[in-house]
Amino acid sequence: MKLFHLSDLHLGKRVSEISLIDDQKHILAFILEKVCEEKPDAVMIAGDVYDRVVPSEEAVMLFNDFLCGLVDAGTTVLITSGNHDSAERLSFGSKLMRRENVYISANFRKENYKECLKPIMLQDDFGDVYFYILPFLTPGIVKNARGCEISNWTDAMGAVIKDMNIDTSARNVFIGHQFVQGGVICESESAFVGEAERVDPSVFAPFDYVALGHLHGPQNIADNIRYCGSPLKYSFSEEKHKKSITVLELKEKGNKVITEIPLNKPLHDWRTVNIGNFGSQTYEQTNAIRSDDYICAVLTDEDYIVDAMNKLREFFPHIMKMRYDNAQTRKRDNVSQIINNVKELTPMEVFENFYKNRRNGQELTEEQRAIVKEIFESEEEE
Repeated sequence: MKLFHLSDLHLGKRVSEISLIDDQKHILAFILEKVCEEKPDAVMIAGDVYDRVVPSEEAVMLFNDFLCGLVDAGTTVLITSGNHDSAERLSFGSKLMRRENVYISANFRKENYKECLKPIMLQDDFGDVYFYILPFLTPGIVKNARGCEISNWTDAMGAVIKDMNIDTSARNVFIGHQFVQGGVICESESAFVGEAERVDPSVFAPFDYVALGHLHGPQNIADNIRYCGSPLKYSFSEEKHKKSITVLELKEKGNKVITEIPLNKPLHDWRTVNIGNFGSQTYEQTNAIRSDDYICAVLTDEDYIVDAMNKLREFFPHIMKMRYDNAQTRKRDNVSQIINNVKELTPMEVFENFYKNRRNGQELTEEQRAIVKEIFESEEEE
């Protein structure tokens, strides 16, 4: 069984007041081409279909067109909602869509809790494959649905998986949108992912493959747990990401192959460009590096340039961001780094570093260290 794993489409996203809808149309059209060429048995979309709980009209129409294209290609579609989605809105019409083999995670409530845990079953030459599709879950959502106390994110996910009564002799696939311990985050997710949200990967042991969304960088958490990443870059922290479609081939139990189809031809790339000393450049010099990509421009001018963004926009019409890299900013960065470093040190370590810097590298003697230690300890007691 061949499966495509996608996530984090974020349809309707805007960055720096620039709409990315054309970029999204472009990449979804390419994905549809690959679906028609590769003919996967199913396409899994692991959450954050939209960028907002109430998506724009054009975002909804784009996803409608994409779904119709997948159905016309003859593939089954398995979708879950992410933290950016409204589970209720995304699942609208889901009962009708099942007639076209489009399955959307149910709204997770106490009234339909058992229904949410029922898998979708597909078959191939090796037998049955069971797909368990869950929306983005928090301990509070699970607590309300199960009617019992849940203390943390791992316990919440573990309790739900236990309630599934999974037959581990069969092939089982989980589709969800969670932050699993070991995942590497970037700027795009930092506002939505915290330490407390981490789910221990051990709870997913019953599954042959865990198709996750939430993190934008493609990465394996374990042999059976994978983030496919977003199909497009959505911040400059993703500048070096290699976007792709994850392709999973499930064979007999215990045998799977994971490959990638590169998504390396976006409508616009995201790049950081070192402009140099913009104030002293000629028109011809700046025009030589003109670009239609999404740009973070770095200026090395020591003096502030009035209306620099608008001046740069003539050469970089899709400029997203601008910053200075000069003596003043480097000094500020050094101070910030020193402050951050000091926060991680004990008072004794701070004093030792201070003494060493003031005495040309000379270390405290054991006698001096004992005196300073005694002073700190007496201060702590007071």
